[in-house]
Amino acid sequence: MAALARSVLVTGSNRGIGLELVRQLAASPWPPQHIFATCRDPEGPRGKALKELAAQHASIKLVQLDTVNLPSIRGAVGAVGSHLKDQGLNLLINNAGVSSHATLRSVDPQEMLAVFATNVVGPLQVTKEFLPLLEQAAKGTGKEGLSCGRAAAINISTKLASLGLCLGVPEAPMYPYRASKAAQNMVTRCLAAELQDKGILCVAIHPGWVKTDMGTEKAPLTVEQSVRGILTVLASLSQDASGAFLDWEGNCLPW
Repeated sequence: MAALARSVLVTGSNRGIGLELVRQLAASPWPPQHIFATCRDPEGPRGKALKELAAQHASIKLVQLDTVNLPSIRGAVGAVGSHLKDQGLNLLINNAGVSSHATLRSVDPQEMLAVFATNVVGPLQVTKEFLPLLEQAAKGTGKEGLSCGRAAAINISTKLASLGLCLGVPEAPMYPYRASKAAQNMVTRCLAAELQDKGILCVAIHPGWVKTDMGTEKAPLTVEQSVRGILTVLASLSQDASGAFLDWEGNCLPW
């Protein structure tokens, strides 16, 4: 069985789902040759667990990347490109995101804009800047069709963004979070339409309600279970999944 992809980049990989993605990718029987684990401050205290993990696996490369800072993104592109030489980046996982439980009474413009910057503009800008490396991989793998092993941009979303489900959330309506993730889903659809002919797969994935800092301990899923499911789904993706909104078990979700 082949590796999911020769090279993978994960944003927001210092905690939660991002950290577990890096952990499971590195520990798999067929690990990627290059796992670029990115976060805002890999050398700071919040990067401690990621740094310890990287010390155990030669495949993990720590890269500084702040998804709302364009010079930082471009610096990361340069660092990743220098590792990959002329082979390109196969799989980009836009995982970095922030939550907000703001209600109609408590929400303010600054919070709304800050959440949109991280959850919408960030993944779009990261994908835009890494596009040359994704295109390089799509052309150079010798593979036909669409897959994560060829070239893909995966956006970690949430079913709380689904207009079709419009799920009730007892704690709070979460205006900034839900609206921003709905906008991110549209970004995914637009990317899928534009990049399909370039050989690049684009999909939105709902990881489930997971026990993380964002999901809290009330969540039913462990991060290990969620990520195991996500990686299984990613390995199964093909041409038919382009522009899809799936959960961690591979089920289609309504937009």
